[in-house]
Amino acid sequence: MAEKHLSCSLLFLFLTFSSLFLSAWSRKISPKTTTLDISASLSQAQSALSYDPATAPALHQSLAGIGSTTTGTDRFTLDLHSRDFLPFSTHHRRPNDYQSLTLSRLNRDAMRVLAITSRISLAVDGVKRSDLKPMAQGKLFSTMEEAIEGPIVSGTSQGSGEYFSRIGIGSPAKSLYMVLDTGSDVTWVQCEPCADCYQQSDPVFDPSQSSSYTTLSCDSPKCHSLDVSACRNSTSSCLYQVSYGDGSYTVGDFASETVTLGNSQPVPSVAVGCGHDNEGLFVGAAGLLAMGGGPLSFPSQVSAKSFSYCLVDRDSQSASTLELSSDGGEAADVTAPLLKNQKLQTFYYVGMSGISVGGELLSIPESSFAMDESGSGGVIVDSGTAVTRLQTAAYNALRDAFVAGTRSLPQADGFSLFDTCYDLSGRTSVEVPTVALHFGRESELKLPAKNYLIPVDSAGTYCLAFAPTSGPLSIIGNVQQQGTRVSFDVSRSVVGFSPNKC
Repeated sequence: MAEKHLSCSLLFLFLTFSSLFLSAWSRKISPKTTTLDISASLSQAQSALSYDPATAPALHQSLAGIGSTTTGTDRFTLDLHSRDFLPFSTHHRRPNDYQSLTLSRLNRDAMRVLAITSRISLAVDGVKRSDLKPMAQGKLFSTMEEAIEGPIVSGTSQGSGEYFSRIGIGSPAKSLYMVLDTGSDVTWVQCEPCADCYQQSDPVFDPSQSSSYTTLSCDSPKCHSLDVSACRNSTSSCLYQVSYGDGSYTVGDFASETVTLGNSQPVPSVAVGCGHDNEGLFVGAAGLLAMGGGPLSFPSQVSAKSFSYCLVDRDSQSASTLELSSDGGEAADVTAPLLKNQKLQTFYYVGMSGISVGGELLSIPESSFAMDESGSGGVIVDSGTAVTRLQTAAYNALRDAFVAGTRSLPQADGFSLFDTCYDLSGRTSVEVPTVALHFGRESELKLPAKNYLIPVDSAGTYCLAFAPTSGPLSIIGNVQQQGTRVSFDVSRSVVGFSPNKC
């Protein structure tokens, strides 16, 4: 009898441990490799290189109106287009080979990251406007009673803007190309009269032709919300300045204006910078649509509870979309906590916990992705940064694991900020280790191979599209976001990722 009881106990223990092992194994084990389609990506790269905006009437026609569609009065939907498939290159010389195009993109990206890290560092250090010299000394100041001075404030240099949309400004609405930027809080457009305006593809906006244009007073709450502002003494109207990490800046009147998105009803009384002096590394867009988390950003001004975007591959001629909603938005496939930096409201921080390569979670302390009490560190999701940046130790762990899983692939020399590259010429596809970002125990964003191993020339050189940073901040860039709908539900403090839902 005792032997029977012992046998039953052993069988029970065996079945219990087997069940636990199989359950743990099923949770832990995910695909170790995935396929990179080399032929498709090189073909798309070649298509991007040969694209001529002057001979693309279909795209121009699709953008001739003031946007795309809307699904109701409480939801706006806009088309987004990659920078390289808009008619800006009629004003700017286009690289004649893919390697030069890649270098151009990476140079813009470096300036973008510098702008972000500079602003966060200033905020963490508590630097005040009075501690710094004026950033701009343009022609406009000769007509201003008081010059504006203050710290470098963030956003993208428009030179690094990668995705654009068509926005209606004024009454009647004038359709303008605008940069989408989740790292900026001030929406602005170039305005007549110009003290110094760069060349843009659309006519410069003339506020005198808009019946809804009104300058804001110096004592208005919106003027007080600016990081850098001044008062025009003759009219007591508000002046704004936004300066960027590369030395570019925009200066002008801060005004109330009507904005139209898609075919929706116009949105009145939106605070918009009317830039009369705009200098630096700008491109042919008319201005910037600020999608940051501050009180002056567009989502904040229209009381959007959520917004989302889906970014196509930068080498694709297809359009993606930006959506704003007054409700909480649709449920995402992968979710993560949306965090706020108390020192700076602009950026969208996400609660990231780890990275896996080849189905195995890397030995990276979660503290590597955490924001400390001072506001330093953490992980932000940014539409304007291209290549994901990681703390050096985290990047090294990712790179080493990826290299260990690609020993059979021929290596190539490093390229620009990339130190891990491969010669994949003559191949149509290869198997590479999977890469996934983790946001807690059960939340995992699996990246397609084309979102982390990208071509840098037309000959078949591919590089791992991650890079280290010298500081504590990490940034999830748009190369890793491509093909995924990224949502920001500010009402519930949730960031969502939904692959293949563009």
